[in-house]
Amino acid sequence: MTDRTPLSPDPARAGIAYIDDLLAPAPLRLETGITRLADGALVVAVRTDLHGCKGRMLDWWFKQFDTTQHLKWWHPIDHLEHCGWDRHWQKGKNYVGATIRAVEALGDFPPVSATIKFHDPEEVFTPALYRQTMADGHASAAVYARIGFGEDVRLDANGDPADQMVHVVRDTSYGAVLRSRFILGQTAAGTGHTLPDAIGLGLLQHCYAEFTYLSKVLPSLYWADADNRADVPLMW
Repeated sequence: MTDRTPLSPDPARAGIAYIDDLLAPAPLRLETGITRLADGALVVAVRTDLHGCKGRMLDWWFKQFDTTQHLKWWHPIDHLEHCGWDRHWQKGKNYVGATIRAVEALGDFPPVSATIKFHDPEEVFTPALYRQTMADGHASAAVYARIGFGEDVRLDANGDPADQMVHVVRDTSYGAVLRSRFILGQTAAGTGHTLPDAIGLGLLQHCYAEFTYLSKVLPSLYWADADNRADVPLMW
């Protein structure tokens, strides 16, 4: 992952190098694990099977969850508190451009505050390739956000934390598969104060667990919404 030229020449997008690779159904060299970029930033990759789910369900979920109880449905152990969305979030309609704050643990690490600001996925993927991938059905949903952990997260002029998170969903015969990528420690990269591998492994464990937990309840939550009744399966 560190021996290739980033797909995008745009410096604002180069930090999450080779992200367009996630749009291809073919296996990747790193589906689950951690590695480093050349500048020392920590890359975390996670692949999670979402049995019985579809990409549209995950997109719906990000427009719906707004309480601590919802977060605990998502991860009953690591998720501790929903501290609120900002004014840009519209329940049932939109989360792009919105910021959420929450408290969560990462595996064995103590709970920490998290700040997450969501962006349009076309800001990180090559736009034409992303649109074609969605049209061809090779992806059914994508989430892109800037993330930061800690009480005093440094934000840029746009209100963005430095680190990055991407989720890509592809529907399958059994439900869906989720590929997740995180780039951590970008503010410290190149300074000699890189994040330890243990942080990345804790996040890997957390991400796999939270989406596995969510997959067990998401279909029923989705179909319980009156707007999603058209394809409710009959169980008898």
